Amino acid sequence: MNRNVSLAAMGVLVCASGLVACGQSDQAASANANIANVAKVRSSFGPEFKVTDVAPAGIDPKKLAPHKMPPGVKVEPAECAKFAEGQAMPDDLKGNVAATSAEGAGNRFIVMALETSESIPVSDPGDACKQVKFLGPGMRGQVDVVDAPQIEGARTVGTHRVVQTVMGGQPRTGELYNFVASFDTFMVIVTANPLVAAGKPVAPIDDKRARELLTTAVAAVRG
Repeated sequence: MNRNVSLAAMGVLVCASGLVACGQSDQAASANANIANVAKVRSSFGPEFKVTDVAPAGIDPKKLAPHKMPPGVKVEPAECAKFAEGQAMPDDLKGNVAATSAEGAGNRFIVMALETSESIPVSDPGDACKQVKFLGPGMRGQVDVVDAPQIEGARTVGTHRVVQTVMGGQPRTGELYNFVASFDTFMVIVTANPLVAAGKPVAPIDDKRARELLTTAVAAVRG
């Protein structure tokens, strides 16, 4: 397996997505869970995908911290600003993380599994924050709560983020789906975004596959 992709690089991609985990299910016992098993999701990708695995390594909380909104950005509803930024991680968080990424069919999927020293408090968007818009100098965007797989014994949530910016006088649009499952002291995160290649149209995100990856990854980690 190729482990040349750093956890730091994957962490940057994930924190850009805004991690949020919430739901109504109870936490499940995870005595046999193993985050290294997240690599088993590679079998779901065909030869058209370039798949990379990262073995379990220590968590750097700074790499998983959400990105703060730039100065001057207005968020509506205002009380949803924290939700729009993403899931906060404790500064003293200890644990390990493993990951698998796959690129192909115009998409990039990243699947991460975390085992932490304590359960991470999760954010509930509530009815008021199901759709959050933000607007600032040279940028605008929106975060929507979307359907996530129902997984027994886990709390799950899905978000869809779209950000529009202007670079070099040209409008640019970024899009990303993020699905999270949280159970006991474990968290599984799946992000999906389109690959951008010069001269080629941007492919739609296969969010159905991203949802399936969340279910598959949780089952694999639980053993």
